[in-house]
Amino acid sequence: MISFASIKEKVLNGIRIDDADALWLFRSNELLQIGGVAAAVNERKNGRRVFFNVNRHINYTNICLNRCTFCAFSRTADEPGAYALDLEDIRNRAEEAACQGATEIHIVGGLHPELPFSFYLEMLNTVRSVSPGLHIKAFTAVEIDYLARLAALSVPETIASLKEAGLGSLPGGGAEILGAGVRQKLCPEKISGERWLEIMAQVHRAGLKSNATMLYGHLEEYEDRVDHMARLRDLQDETGGFQVFIPLAFQPENNPLRFERKWRGGGIDDLKTLAIARIYLDNFANIKAYWVMLGEKIAQVSLAFGVNDLDGTVIEEKIGHDAGANSPQSMGREEIATLILKAGRIPVERDTLYNVLRTMDNG
Repeated sequence: MISFASIKEKVLNGIRIDDADALWLFRSNELLQIGGVAAAVNERKNGRRVFFNVNRHINYTNICLNRCTFCAFSRTADEPGAYALDLEDIRNRAEEAACQGATEIHIVGGLHPELPFSFYLEMLNTVRSVSPGLHIKAFTAVEIDYLARLAALSVPETIASLKEAGLGSLPGGGAEILGAGVRQKLCPEKISGERWLEIMAQVHRAGLKSNATMLYGHLEEYEDRVDHMARLRDLQDETGGFQVFIPLAFQPENNPLRFERKWRGGGIDDLKTLAIARIYLDNFANIKAYWVMLGEKIAQVSLAFGVNDLDGTVIEEKIGHDAGANSPQSMGREEIATLILKAGRIPVERDTLYNVLRTMDNG
C-alpha cells in the first residue's frame, strides 16, 4: 500500500519512485512534507547552490502557421500586432545583450509561412558574429521539425546545418503535455508528443544538450502530468541529453482556453509540481522555477521545495507576457542574486551548459 512514509523511504534510500507513487503525491495534501523530501533530494545533488544566468530572449516572429488554443502569442500575418524581426533588429538585440554581459541568447518564434530556411542560418550567423562569448540556445523541437520540412532535409541534416551556423543547444518548448488526449485539445496542429521526443533524441545524439518543459494547469489531469514526466525520464535514461526540467505554469489570459481552465491551484499547485518533479525525475540534475510565469515570490519560495535554478535575466520575453504573465520583463543579476540569498541559498551564475562562472556568496 502506498503511503507518504513508503515513498519517503524509497527516495531517501535512492530507490526510484514509480508512476503510482508520483500520482499519490499529486493527490496528497502533504505539501510541506513533499517539499521537505524534494529539498533533501536537491541538497544531495546540488548542495545549497542555486543557478541563474545572464541571458536575453529574442522572439523573432509571432507569425505562426499553428494556432494552439493556449497561445496568446501567435498571429497571422494580417492580424494587428503581427511582426517579424529582420536581421538588423536581431543583431541590435544581440549587441545590447553582449554589452550587458549576457552569455546566452535564447531564440524561439512562430512557424512563419514565408521565411526561407536560409533566414534561420543567417540569423544564427548574425548572432554568432556579435560575440564568441554568446551561446545560442534556439528553436523548439516543433521548430526543428518545421525547418526540416522547409529545407527538405532529414532532422539530423537540419540539426547539423543549424549547428554549423552557430546553434549551441535547444530550449525545451513545444512539449506542452506529451500525451495524445490532452495534446489534441491544446495544440492539434502541433507535432505529436512522440515526434517531440524523437526529435529531442536526435538532437541529443547530435551532441547538443536541451531543456525539457511541461505546460500544466489547464485541461490536464494529474495522470497526464505523471505520464509526461515518465516519457521524459525514459528518454533521459537513454540519452542523458536533458539539462533541466522546467514546469511552465499556464497563463490564462488572452486565449480561448481561459474559458475552459479548470485548475485553480495557484501557488500550492506550483510548489507541489516543482517538488514532485524533483523527486520523480531522479536522472535530471536541475529543476528550474521559471520566474517569468511563476512570479518572483513563488519562484523564491520554490527554492525550499527542491528547485535549484531560477533561469536568468531574460529581457523582453513576449510569449508568457502576451498570455497575461504579470512578472517584470527582466531582472538584473543583482536582483536575482538577492532573491537567492534571502532564501538562504548561494547564488551561482552559470553559462548555458551549467559551467560555473562565479559564485556570489555573502562570505
